[in-house]
Amino acid sequence: MRDQKDQAAEEAKRREKRIEEEPAQLAREQARMETGLAREQAIQREQAEKEAQRKEKRIEEEPAQLAREQARRETGLAREQAIQKEQAGRGAKRKEKRIEEEAAQLAREQARRETDLAREQAIAEDQEARRRKAKNQPPE
Repeated sequence: MRDQKDQAAEEAKRREKRIEEEPAQLAREQARMETGLAREQAIQREQAEKEAQRKEKRIEEEPAQLAREQARRETGLAREQAIQKEQAGRGAKRKEKRIEEEAAQLAREQARRETDLAREQAIAEDQEARRRKAKNQPPE
């Protein structure tokens, strides 16, 4: 029975001690929660500041970025125009060369026709001369 009384007394002490420690435990838990909340809020503020700085930097850099893009577009356009101009120049040279070659080809064809005609006339004249000679000569 004494054991039971001792156990009951110890149990009562433990309950009393828990009751006494409960406010301190709650206060520590509350402080830990408040610290965690403060830490999260600080992180959020820091992230918001960094985002604001990034946004401000983007705003500051935007005119320069736009200028770079404009310069790149203008450079590309100038390059394209130079290519087109060069191609047009080559096209004009090819056309000019083709015209010259056509004229030369026509002249060669004309000369060949004249040569062929002269050859045919010479052959015809030679045949005519042979025919006349054969007509004028008595048979042997």
